[in-house]
Amino acid sequence: MIKASDFEGYVTHFPMEIQKQLRVLQKLVKETAPQAVEGISYGMPAYKLNGKPLVYFAAQKKHFGFYATPSAHAVFETELAGYKKGKGSVQFPFDEKLPLGLIKKMVSYKVRELSN
Repeated sequence: MIKASDFEGYVTHFPMEIQKQLRVLQKLVKETAPQAVEGISYGMPAYKLNGKPLVYFAAQKKHFGFYATPSAHAVFETELAGYKKGKGSVQFPFDEKLPLGLIKKMVSYKVRELSN
């Protein structure tokens, strides 16, 4: 597990190309959920809304892990069908383009879910 106290400390552990993609994910989350609070949880970038987990993401050995909790993964099950998944996680391989539109929809869904 990477020991970092903030996003910048986390990102510096990775090669430049991975850093760029992590920054793209950070920007997407911040633009989609500007009221979310950024931090580090479970050793990865984490975003909370109203004190509740919104999304997490991390760079792994060969993929980006994206964690929007089981509720969002269930709603977008069809769109996530081509990716390796866990109960509340999905893996986006480094050798494929990040599905930014889908990720944005998932973050937007979580914002609506946590704002009710």
